[in-house]
Amino acid sequence: MNRVINFMGIRRAAVVFTLVLVFLSLVSLAVKGLNFGLDFTGGTMVELNYQQPVNLEVVRGQLGAAGYGSAVVQSFGAATDVVVRMAGDDPKLGEQIAEVLRASGEQLTVRRVEFVGPAVGEELRDQGGMGLLVALLGILIYVAFRFQWKFSAGAVLSLFHDVILVLGVFSFFQISFDLTVLAALLAVIGYSLNDTIVVFDRIRENFRLLRKVELIENINISATQTLLRTLATSISTLLAVGALLVFGGESLWGFSLALFIGVIAGTTSSLYVANITLIGLKLTREDLIPPVVEEVDDRP
Repeated sequence: MNRVINFMGIRRAAVVFTLVLVFLSLVSLAVKGLNFGLDFTGGTMVELNYQQPVNLEVVRGQLGAAGYGSAVVQSFGAATDVVVRMAGDDPKLGEQIAEVLRASGEQLTVRRVEFVGPAVGEELRDQGGMGLLVALLGILIYVAFRFQWKFSAGAVLSLFHDVILVLGVFSFFQISFDLTVLAALLAVIGYSLNDTIVVFDRIRENFRLLRKVELIENINISATQTLLRTLATSISTLLAVGALLVFGGESLWGFSLALFIGVIAGTTSSLYVANITLIGLKLTREDLIPPVVEEVDDRP
């Protein structure tokens, strides 16, 4: 067998580091909360089309000088398309913004104005949170049926760690949390679960193949055997997400950042959080042996 990396040799330090990060994230969420975007709080979206490519910082400066400092300005596809999001439900808000921007001599037209009411935004927020909880519950049941309940607990704690860290970063830096970020969180859950299942599957197989190996050694062997696959998947995913983060524009920046943080958190939690949970729950080879069903003799 090739050299085995002693991943679990630093498990105590990993536990402390993880608990500190999760604690800080929870504190930030409790104190600062999330900076919900207009998708959740309600407001107006105005889509503008310029005849020439426009600098978004200039647009922000013009709106700020006119008293619209809270407006969120983003590119929308081409360099000539701009989306302005801000609180308010005035049907004339689109033309008001357009007049402010036309005052600088720019030629632009208002393509559409959409309003999201606060009741709709609150409903989206509640349904999004419920979607995350349902996803975690479904994963708990799926892993419990496929493996064993101790594996299920490890997988859910790992996913909880990933989601809390992403939310903690967005809360601490008050980055806008909108529907695209929520979609990224669901993607992170799927990515992290896949990574965790690969390691769990190898641990289960090694319990059958390596009869005299204890749990910690089994985890080290399994993690080492899957390391190249994990690194290849994580690095290739980070390269793609990193490109999206840099070149995807402002409208996809929050989505890309959430994915980037989630992939890093998911990779580490698959190696440590999930596996350390198995050690804490004292997983044994006997846990994986299906119970013997006794035959009942119905003969008189």
